[in-house]
Amino acid sequence: MKKILLFISFLLTTNLLLAQKVKLVKDSVQWNLIVDNKVFYIKGAGGTVHLKEVKEAGGNTIRTWGLEQAESILNEADQLGLKVMLGLWVNHERHGFDYNDTFKIKQQLENFREAVIKYRNHPALLMWGVGNEYELEYSNTKVWSCVNDIAKMIHELDKEHPTVTVTAGTTLEKVKFIKEVMTDIDIYGINTYGDIEHVQSILNEGKYTGPYMITEWGPNGHWESPKTSWGKSIEQSSSEKKEVYDSRYKRCIKANRNQCIGSFAFLWGQKQEYTSTWYGLFGESGKPTEALDALAKNWAETKLSNCSPSIDSILVNGDKYINELKLEQDRVYKFSVYAKDLDGDQLNIKWRFYPESTDLKTGGDRENKPVEILGKLKKSKKQEVYLSTNLEEGAYRLFVFVDDNKKEAYLNIPVYVNYSKNRKSKISFEAQTLTKENE
Repeated sequence: MKKILLFISFLLTTNLLLAQKVKLVKDSVQWNLIVDNKVFYIKGAGGTVHLKEVKEAGGNTIRTWGLEQAESILNEADQLGLKVMLGLWVNHERHGFDYNDTFKIKQQLENFREAVIKYRNHPALLMWGVGNEYELEYSNTKVWSCVNDIAKMIHELDKEHPTVTVTAGTTLEKVKFIKEVMTDIDIYGINTYGDIEHVQSILNEGKYTGPYMITEWGPNGHWESPKTSWGKSIEQSSSEKKEVYDSRYKRCIKANRNQCIGSFAFLWGQKQEYTSTWYGLFGESGKPTEALDALAKNWAETKLSNCSPSIDSILVNGDKYINELKLEQDRVYKFSVYAKDLDGDQLNIKWRFYPESTDLKTGGDRENKPVEILGKLKKSKKQEVYLSTNLEEGAYRLFVFVDDNKKEAYLNIPVYVNYSKNRKSKISFEAQTLTKENE
């Protein structure tokens, strides 16, 4: 009896009795992910922070891109009743990895083997994410077979959890590789933003009939957004993004339920990528933004206990702002924001001014945030601010943030300050009058 109890204790310690069986089943209508004999539709968050908020919003899964802090993330997810798509970061050619180097390829595979053995029995593990956008800006097609070798190794060691691989968008060429080379990949993952409308038609044309997921999605990407006349991308406001998340979830994810087994909204957190607000579902302050309200309504299908503020419009010297703004040097301009809160909460308003970011990367690589420009903004009434353009000619961006102490709305304006021949060496708010009053 003592030996039996010790053996059971060992099994529990190593999670062998707690690991859940996960499989894919196709019935006469649709593909289903089955977790312990129950259909599991992924309502996922792409990120590893604010996990409590995932659960509160009605989500059930999170996604990682690599193995950093994997054990603590898995444990926290398990405590909250969440599942994890655990990422294995496959090296990118664009970062210098050589897929002709057999030693490095074998080393990468063996590193993943250790991780699979370590985490395969964790109760929070849902599936393995083998690589993310490794085909972005690449030329060596050997990467596809290398990724498949990793998936094959996983299947040999772990019979209970499916494999996923993720590409940057999808094309007929990528679908062909998925079908013909990725024979050990169970689920096709697609990261897509503005092009999400075309995913299902591309898969249909490429005759891909397997299960898939939208593994990153959200607002229009900065590379596919409208641009100012000086070439800078125009970001959607948080209010516009809320509508985008709601519409795309209903029309492009849930509507394709027969083949799409779920999705991961991006980014469940905050990062600097083109701007500090473009992709994050949370602000730098840690407050949830408007778009998260849209996800919560679709995931939980219940009324929100607290709604985010929303921004209606911005006025510049009394005129409504639309898309871009060119200003003259050495002038003062008045900006007014009009916002509302459905709960009637008192609103806080903050304005921030930055040079346009120049540290721009691709594929989500780390970017440095530009340094805030101080001394050029002066608050007036609560919803108003004055901007002094005693600045060098160039591109800038003005941000406004509105919060109710719980959630946050935002909008930013690309600004170009034109060169003036009659520059003043020193200027102050008191020495100037409003531009419109001068005209």
